[in-house]
Amino acid sequence: MWSFADVAVTDAVAHRMLSDYFAERSAGFPAAQGAYRTAFPDPGQFVPPRGVFLLAYDDEQEAGCGGIRELGADTGDAAPGRAAVRYEIKHLWVSPRFRGRGLGRAILSELEHRARGFGATEVVLDTNASLEAAGRLYRTHGYEEIEPYNDNPNATDWFRKMLA
Repeated sequence: MWSFADVAVTDAVAHRMLSDYFAERSAGFPAAQGAYRTAFPDPGQFVPPRGVFLLAYDDEQEAGCGGIRELGADTGDAAPGRAAVRYEIKHLWVSPRFRGRGLGRAILSELEHRARGFGATEVVLDTNASLEAAGRLYRTHGYEEIEPYNDNPNATDWFRKMLA
């Protein structure tokens, strides 16, 4: 059974998992897009209620990670007179030995749950088309493709999900 722990992005285990994530992305990044650009998250953006960073565990083994951070209001698709409260999913990653067991979906669901708890009405994320499994996960979890909302040089695809 999966469990989650809120940690600072500067936590030693979180830092190791993010380093593993960045190394994997760098090794598999499409050469035609140039070099993968590593950017460790700003710790201040992942502190409740502005955000949270989670470690996922299988029993007591670190198995994955991910975070959410507040991006602020977006009036683009909100109801008249209301601004959407937008949070962004960042660095959702599952250690290779735990893949194919539903952990990515569990982390995504937990991050959405946390975003709702912070008052989010929508979540967004960016990814790269080379991450085909990630794209499938997002699409089957109710995400729709949107126009770019940031200038992330590593991203080719942007997604959004409205939260109930």
